[in-house]
Amino acid sequence: MRANRILAPAALTAAIALMAGCAAGTPDTEPTAGGDATADSAGSFTLYSGRDEDLVQPLIDQFEDETGIEVEVRYGNTAELGALLLEEGEATPADVFLSQDAGALGALSAAELFTTLPDDIAGTVPAGFTSTDGSWVGVTGRARVVVYDGEQYTEDELPDTIEGYVDGSFDGTLAIAPTNASFQSAITAHRVLLGEDAAEKWLTDLQATDPEIFEGNTPILTAVNDGATDAGLINHYYWFRLASEVGVDNMRAQLKYLEAGDPGSIVNVTGAGIMAGSADNEAALAFVEYLVSEAGQTYFVEQTFEYPLVPGIDAPEGLPSLESLVNPELDLSDLDDLSTTQELLARVGLI
Repeated sequence: MRANRILAPAALTAAIALMAGCAAGTPDTEPTAGGDATADSAGSFTLYSGRDEDLVQPLIDQFEDETGIEVEVRYGNTAELGALLLEEGEATPADVFLSQDAGALGALSAAELFTTLPDDIAGTVPAGFTSTDGSWVGVTGRARVVVYDGEQYTEDELPDTIEGYVDGSFDGTLAIAPTNASFQSAITAHRVLLGEDAAEKWLTDLQATDPEIFEGNTPILTAVNDGATDAGLINHYYWFRLASEVGVDNMRAQLKYLEAGDPGSIVNVTGAGIMAGSADNEAALAFVEYLVSEAGQTYFVEQTFEYPLVPGIDAPEGLPSLESLVNPELDLSDLDDLSTTQELLARVGLI
């Protein structure tokens, strides 16, 4: 059965709006918690998905077809849904949270809103790409990259560090998505790696360049690929998805991987956790297990071009090795302080 599409609520509290950094939409219906009496015997659960519908709905359909489990989905911005879950607390109708980044997962873990996953799920993904306490499990890896206009630049003409993009060279021509969870996690990583003052200075310098503001990675890629702007900050897999559709030779936009260890070159993860009140929901557990199964990991490799995190499954062709990009000094568990990052972005005027 195809999942219901349940959009974000018409209004959230002022605190939620600040944390989400963007306005919420209008719901068609409200989701119900897993285990609805109308669900079939295979069970059901409610999923809050901070991942885009076009990326994960086919996987959800595949899971439903294979298991007979019914999934009710609420789609929204990861930061927005994470803030909503903090607001709802134990009363949330959500059973599972699927996040675009580790930061939102860490924030919910710190608030003790997740149950502990079984060892056979929590231990599937190597340390460094998942939680340290079993509260959530990493699902895919994604590298932060610079996308640039290949008709205006060659790769070696572009700066190798994130500092080079705020020195005046890209005034008015650098695209960013400051309300996007991946951008916010990158700023959180900047804070963790180089300190609060360095992160604030970089953001202040970024604001001074008069950046072009977009809502997400896809419109940034489109703008660069159309020659409408020179460069942007995105996740790698958006480029590979578009290239698979139009052909690599037809891509005007190209990718620049920054120096390993640079705060602009982090490898973040998507991930999932089961809400504390849903610890006994076997359907919810089955879905999280499916995400890190061979079937789930293969879907992400073949359909979204993300890095698999389960050993023994090959990454998409054409990607640099995950090991060559990882910063050993960055613990993804330290990306849990999203609220300070959002306050910083608001202070410098980017959200």
